[in-house]
Amino acid sequence: MREGMRRRAGDFRRPGRRRWFSRWGSVWWPWILLGAVGLSLLLLALFGHDTATRSETPGTPQLPLRRISITDGLNVTDEMLDPHSITRQLVDQISVAKILVVVAKESNNLQFAWELGNQVRHSQALLSTAASQQSSLNTEEIEKAIHDMALLLYQAQQLHYDGATMIMKLKGQIQTLEENAGVEKEKSTKYGQIAAEELPKGLYCLGVRLTMEWYKHSNHYRKLAEGKRTSEKLIDKNLHHYCVFSDNVLATSAVVNSTAMNSRHPDKTVFHLVTDDVNYASMRSWFSMNSFRGVTIDVRKVEDFSWLNASYVPVLKQLQDSDTQNFYFSGGGDGKIPIKFRNPKYLSMLNHLRFYLPEVYPALEKIVFLDDDVIVQKDLTELFTIDLNSNVMGAVETCMETFHRFHKYLNYSHPLIRAHFDPDACGWAFGMNVVDLREWRKRNVTGIYHYWQERNVDHTLWKLGSLPPGLLAFNGLVERLDPKWHVLGLGYSNVDLSVIRKGAVVHWNGNQKPWLKIANEKYKGIWDKYVDYSHPLLQRCHIH
Repeated sequence: MREGMRRRAGDFRRPGRRRWFSRWGSVWWPWILLGAVGLSLLLLALFGHDTATRSETPGTPQLPLRRISITDGLNVTDEMLDPHSITRQLVDQISVAKILVVVAKESNNLQFAWELGNQVRHSQALLSTAASQQSSLNTEEIEKAIHDMALLLYQAQQLHYDGATMIMKLKGQIQTLEENAGVEKEKSTKYGQIAAEELPKGLYCLGVRLTMEWYKHSNHYRKLAEGKRTSEKLIDKNLHHYCVFSDNVLATSAVVNSTAMNSRHPDKTVFHLVTDDVNYASMRSWFSMNSFRGVTIDVRKVEDFSWLNASYVPVLKQLQDSDTQNFYFSGGGDGKIPIKFRNPKYLSMLNHLRFYLPEVYPALEKIVFLDDDVIVQKDLTELFTIDLNSNVMGAVETCMETFHRFHKYLNYSHPLIRAHFDPDACGWAFGMNVVDLREWRKRNVTGIYHYWQERNVDHTLWKLGSLPPGLLAFNGLVERLDPKWHVLGLGYSNVDLSVIRKGAVVHWNGNQKPWLKIANEKYKGIWDKYVDYSHPLLQRCHIH
């Protein structure tokens, strides 16, 4: 069997090829031999040049041919485009070395970090000089720089500055930086919130002086106030009615003044101002002694509304609860709620009075609500003729740019919220809202507001503030207004100046209120235009 297999293998030959070679070999073999000799000479020339080049620079690492073959006359830019660029090799070394410098410093190996950093600077200087002068690369200098850097990188490897170690150390550094950044962000938020809540000395001085003026000349100012205000105008449905709820005299004055100056018919404009008992005298004094182009102004205090009591208002009822008092006023709770949502001012009735507009103004049918941190830049008369399509309120949506949708304000882990509200529904803004009080009464919006406030007694449905319950109370009852009516963001972000110029009302929502030192200087002039800093009382209180 084995012998047969050998015979078969031996017999398996190709007689055709043997016959071809015997027939044509005598013709082609000289040409084949000549080609082999030529190829040998070409390879000898190439490898001979490679050996000669390496012998000229003893001690340098033997790099592959494609790494050191730099065409004469190429500058850095051209050479970097070459697929075998030695410059890119040096650039890659520099990138790795920079990271190793950080790792070496973290390992307290300052000597090695210095050597590595020094070599990085030397390599960068070579590339920078060649690039700036647009000169050809010096092969010898580049190769030496690569060689020296390679030795240091090898030394780093021996010190266990390998990829895995570097990644672990960098992860640790990133985690530490993130923790530090979180702490600093919390501090910044806390101090920023404190700065925003504190009443500036100048405004405190103004309030005190105005109060003194009111009680010193009460009869005089009462006569002035009565002369500017008539009861008939306060309930005249043919006039344009605005309301502002605030304890800030100067801010409220800027709102009224800007509205009056940009109104085509200031004599048909009526402002309904509500403040608290502490600021009532100063508010009345200021608006009695100053003229606003014939605008009718009425000042009231929230304490005069007898129906605002704990039996009717859920927020006031909650304030009687010891747990609520501890949560908001004593720093209780689990500490996870940001400081701005633990601010007791959100429980102020001046903040929640916006949900009781029909009770505050029972004789009116339509009113425009304005926050005290806005400036009116256009005539707002058109707002009173806008068709709200049987909705209760007109507002500008905020989800187009800032992506403020319902899930940003409400707790969707709660089944009651999850069952009734779309998490991607568009949010809208308080601050400039036109309100149809007839539809409000018909839809019983205040009753809806009470319903949700009572179910949020354990503070689990939303964060503190007036907007979240507003989203619930007015859900499906808001008519979308053109964004030009209400431009937001001047109190915390950068807003396109062209958008601001086109805006009818601009709003400093956020901490950087225009009357504070932390205000954004870029927008300060918009507010300053409507404050008379030459007024004697402002001068005495150093408000400028």
